[in-house]
Parts: sequence; structure tokens; C-alpha cells
Amino acid sequence: MLVSKKIRSFASLLALSCIHTLAAHANEPLAREVDYAKNFTIEEYANYKLLTVSNAYRSASSVYRYALVERGATLPDDLPRDTVVIRTPVQRVVIMETVYVGYLDALGQLDHICGAASASYINHPKVIQGVESGDIQSIQSGQKLNIERLLLLQPDLILTTSLGEGQMDVSPQLQRAGLPVVLTADYMEHHPLARTEWLKFLAAFFETEDRSNEIFNSIKAQYTGLLEKTKGIDERPSVFCGAPYSGSWYVPGGDSFIARAIQDAGAHYLWADDPSRGSLPLDTERVFLRAAEADYWIHPSHYRSLSELFNADPRFAKFGAAQISQVFNNTRQVSKNGGNNIWERGIVHPEEVLADLIKIFHPDLLPEHELIYYENLQ
Repeated sequence: MLVSKKIRSFASLLALSCIHTLAAHANEPLAREVDYAKNFTIEEYANYKLLTVSNAYRSASSVYRYALVERGATLPDDLPRDTVVIRTPVQRVVIMETVYVGYLDALGQLDHICGAASASYINHPKVIQGVESGDIQSIQSGQKLNIERLLLLQPDLILTTSLGEGQMDVSPQLQRAGLPVVLTADYMEHHPLARTEWLKFLAAFFETEDRSNEIFNSIKAQYTGLLEKTKGIDERPSVFCGAPYSGSWYVPGGDSFIARAIQDAGAHYLWADDPSRGSLPLDTERVFLRAAEADYWIHPSHYRSLSELFNADPRFAKFGAAQISQVFNNTRQVSKNGGNNIWERGIVHPEEVLADLIKIFHPDLLPEHELIYYENLQ
């Protein structure tokens, strides 16, 4: 009898232990898989998703947390401090950058845009039509935000970035107004596929994670397939980028997004030895010393013809790449107001941009490909 009681007592303790263990595990989040992006995480709890953004801008020391809670559900009482709550799925979205057009288009969520800043620089025809019809409100006049109009729109979500610099940073102003602001750090990523992977972050707000995974996996497969074509190339043409702006020639650093794309396309970037991720302000003379005999010149500011380029500075005609008409710019898809699709669809589809660059540097590798974003300046 005594043995039987001991057994029952032990069984009860074991059952309680199992219950506590299960309860503890129930509160443990499931981390969503992220392959390339470094600046966000997604954790799924029992009754909400926790999205964390780090490295939101250069010198950023804080992280930004967003709890995605289904509409009508009770707010969790275990949220971390300073967490912004967003009810999902979101229905009314304001975009502060044109890049979000590319992401929301890929996710099939353009119809949820109710407001936009810098609306005149948007490239997508459907969004332009929405702005012109008034279905999408312009919430910016020059550099000034129309906070009153934003409040009247009653958005569920405002997507923006931060530069961490005083007047250039609108996010504090939006937050003070009590608006549902979410910072993204896609522009701080340094791999083309990392920027694409922010689809997963944005999809969480619309509860379309499965779609974002399918899109990302397809793009990744195409991108890595193109990498196989350039992996074994021995002869890599030399490339330099940019053009002067306000007296300085801002050259992308060797660890930058652009430098990676050039390398992946089978070319040699002339500043590849520089460890910077940002841009290097140089004068034209210093650029000429290194790039005078380069094979290709890409991204020469806004210029779309060699005559425009040479009129801006006759010295540009002395670059070897200019003399043999090997100057290319990503300006093939620019709207009448200056909106460039390279900063919308091109960010989400780096496989298309990579195919363009391979076609430019190694045309024999992709004989059937026609340039999508780039044009040869004549």
C-alpha cells in the first residue's frame, strides 16, 4: 500500500512537471527563418508576432520592436517595453519611400496604400493613377509633412526609414502624433538578396507570409543560378561608378551593395579594396587617376546621353569607357516625373538587375537577355 501511494505521488509530481514544462515551451517563440537579411528578426508567440529591427541607420544603438496582434484579440501582457502594437492584417497603409511600392506590388497589396510621400517620384502606373484620382493621398508638400491629413487618413501602418539626422528624419514627428510608425532597415543591408528578403518582414503585416516565402525562394534560385554563370570567369572587366554631385564624386565603398552586384556580375570594381560600406567623397582628379582606363562606367548620376555627360564636364570625355561608348545607366524605366523603377521593382528583383549587369559585362553569357533597367548612353 505504501509503495502504491509513493508511485501515485511520483506520478502526480511527474504530471505537474510535464504541465509546467509544456507551459514554459508554449511561451517560447518560434523564430522565422531569415537567410540573408541581418537587420530584422521575426518571432512567433502563441498570440502575437514580435518583429525586431536593428541597425536602422548608421550609428543606431537602439532596436525597434513591433508586436503584430490580430484584430479583436486581447493585447498580450508580456510584451517587451517600448513595443509598438500593430493590429493585423493591416488595411490602410501610408508609404514614406517609393521602395515600398516594389515590396507591396510583389505581395499583391498595392490596393491597401492610402497615402504616400514623394508621390511624384513613384514609377508604378497603378499607384500613379491612384494619386491622380485621389484614392491615394499625397501627404507631403515639398519637405513638409501634412500631419493633419495623415491623421484623417487613419492609417493602420506607416512605413518609413530613418537617417538618424535631425530635420531629415520624419519618424519622430510621426511618432509624436501618435501614428503607427514602423521603421525598416532594408537600405542598410549589403547583399542584394538581403534587401529582397524584407518581403518576409512586410508580409507579416498583411498575414501573407507563405506568399513572401515562395517569391523569395524563386528570386533566390534565379539569382544563384546566374551566379553559377559568372563564378568561373577569369577575365573580369574593370568598372567604376557615379559622377560628381555638389563638387564631390561619391564612389561606393568596396563593401557596398553596388560593389557586391558588380562582383556577382563577373566584373572587377576598381574600389573593391576599400572596406567601406558607404560612399567615399573624392574629387574628379582622384577618380580619373584610378579609372581613366576602366572598361565600363555605370550609374553616371542622372545623365542619359554622352552629350549631356560631356556638357556637364568636358573632362568626362577623357575616360576610356566614355571614348568607346561603354557607359551605362539604370535609367531605362524612368517616369515623366523622374520616378525610377530600379528603386521599386529593381530592389525586390535583384535577379533582373544582375542579369542586366551580366549582359553588359559578358554579353555572350546571356545572349537572349534584353536590358530591363539599364541603357547604353549614346
